[in-house]
Amino acid sequence: MTVDAPAPARWRLSRAAVLVAVFVCAACGLVYELALVALGSYLIGDTVGQASIVLGVMVFAMGVGALAAKPLQSRAAASFAAIELALALLGGLSVLGLYAAFAWLNLYSPALIGTAFVLGLLIGAEIPLLMVMLQRIREQAAGSAVADLFAADYVGALLGGLAFPFLLLPVFGLLKGSLVVGAVNAVAGLALVCTVFRRELSRRARVALGAGTVVVFLSLGYAWVTAHDFELTARQQLYRDPVVHAERSRYQEIVLTRSVAETGRASTDLRLFLNGDLQFSSVDEYRYHEALVHPVLNGPRGEVLVLGAGDGLAVRELLRYPDVRRITVVDLDPAVVALARSEPQLRRLNGGALDDPRVRVVHADAFAWLRTAADRFDAVVADLPDPDETATAKLYTVEFYALVQAVLAEGGRLVVQSGSPYFAPRSYWSIDASLREAGFATTPYHVDVPSFGDWGFLLAAPGPTAPALALPPDAPALRFLDAATLSAAGAFPADRRRVDVPASTLLQPRVLEYARAEWRGY
Repeated sequence: MTVDAPAPARWRLSRAAVLVAVFVCAACGLVYELALVALGSYLIGDTVGQASIVLGVMVFAMGVGALAAKPLQSRAAASFAAIELALALLGGLSVLGLYAAFAWLNLYSPALIGTAFVLGLLIGAEIPLLMVMLQRIREQAAGSAVADLFAADYVGALLGGLAFPFLLLPVFGLLKGSLVVGAVNAVAGLALVCTVFRRELSRRARVALGAGTVVVFLSLGYAWVTAHDFELTARQQLYRDPVVHAERSRYQEIVLTRSVAETGRASTDLRLFLNGDLQFSSVDEYRYHEALVHPVLNGPRGEVLVLGAGDGLAVRELLRYPDVRRITVVDLDPAVVALARSEPQLRRLNGGALDDPRVRVVHADAFAWLRTAADRFDAVVADLPDPDETATAKLYTVEFYALVQAVLAEGGRLVVQSGSPYFAPRSYWSIDASLREAGFATTPYHVDVPSFGDWGFLLAAPGPTAPALALPPDAPALRFLDAATLSAAGAFPADRRRVDVPASTLLQPRVLEYARAEWRGY
C-alpha cells in the first residue's frame, strides 16, 4: 500500500519529515557508540582498544543489518518503527546493562561485543527502510535520494558527536544521558511513522507498536527513576570499603572509600580511586610520599614543579622545607584538587597544603603545559597516573622527559613515580630507558608500600652523572624513610635486576603495551 499522491507542498513537507528523522536517528546512533566507548574507558581504561572494538563491531553489524532489512521493505514503515523502538530500548539501557555486567557478572567484554553488534544491526537496517519510505512519498532518481539521505545522516552524526561530550555528559551523565537519547530516538521514529506513514500501518501493526511504545517508555522511565540507586549499588560492588564520595568529572571517575583499617589498631583507612585505580591509602601513603619527595630535594629546591599530585600529599612533604619558595602544581582535573581542599579527612591528611601561599595550582595537561612553560625549576616531582591508558602513556615518553629537561634549572633534578619493579618490571625499566634516551642519568630505587606492594621510583638529573640517592642534610624527622632505608632502596634483588627493554616514545608507546600486559589480572 502506498501513500496517496500529495500536493507539491505536502510531499515536500513529508520528505522533510523523513530527512529530519534520518538526522535525529543518526545523532542517536552515534551517541550510542560514543557511550559504549566512554563506559569502556571508565571501567577498563583502554580507550583505543574499546573504541576499536565498538566501532569495528558496529560497522560490521551495520552491513549485516542493511542486508537483513531487504525482506522488511514491503512493510517499511512498520518495520522502521519497530526497529526504532528496539534501538531506543537497547541503546537507552546499554550503559546500565553493561555496568551491571561489569560489576556483578564479570562478563563485560562479551556483553560489550553483543550489545555493539545488536545496536549496529538495528542502525544498519534504518537507511534501506528510510530509502523505501522516501521513494514512496515521491519517486526520484536513486542517486539523488541517496545523496539526500546520507547528507542528513552525516550532519546528524555531527550533532550527536558534539552533543555527547558538551551537553549529555555534563547535564545528565553517562547513564541518564543514554536514557534521554533512547527516548528521543523512540519519539523520532514513531512521530514519522504515525504522521506521514500512518495509512500504511495495519490495525495489527498499530496495536503492536502501541504496546511496544508503552513497554519502551515504561522501561526507560523506570530506569531513570532508579538510576541513582542503581549506580550507587553497582559502584559499591566494585570497592571493598564503603564509598563516601563519588563523582564523574570531565576527565575521570573519582571515588573515596573509608573503612576501619586492618592494621592491628583502630584507625580509619581513607582511599582515593581514579577510574578504579588506587591512588593512596591513608594508612601507608606517608611511605610512598616520603620516598617520592625527599630524595629529590637533596640539592637546590627554591622552585619546585609538581606534575599531577592533585591530592596535595606530595605538596605536604615539600612544604616541610622552609627554603622551598614556590611550588607550582600542574594537575589536569580541577575536581580532584577541589576534593583535596574540601573533604575534611583528606584535607587533614594533606594539611591544607594546596591553600598554602607558596603553592600555585594550574589546571592543564602536563605535556601541553611544559611545551610553553617559561619558568625554570630546581626540582620536578612527576607523580602522574600509571601509563596504562593512552592518555597517560604519553607522560612516560622520551619526548615528555625532554620537555621536563627544558624547564630544569642548572643542577636541577627530577623524580618519577615509576610503578612496581616487581609486578611490572618491563614497564619500570622502560621508563628508565626513556629517561636515559632523553639525556638523563638515573638512579633507580624502590620501597615497600603495603597498599601497592614493592613500588619503584627513578631519580634523574641531566648529563652523564647519576644523582646520589640520599636525604637532604636538613631533612625533617620522617616516619618511614631514613638514611639506612634509603640506601637499601637502591639495591635490587637478583630476580628484579635491570631488564633490557627499549624506551617509549609518542609514536611507539611501548610502556603502554608493557603496563597492560603486566598488570592484567591484578
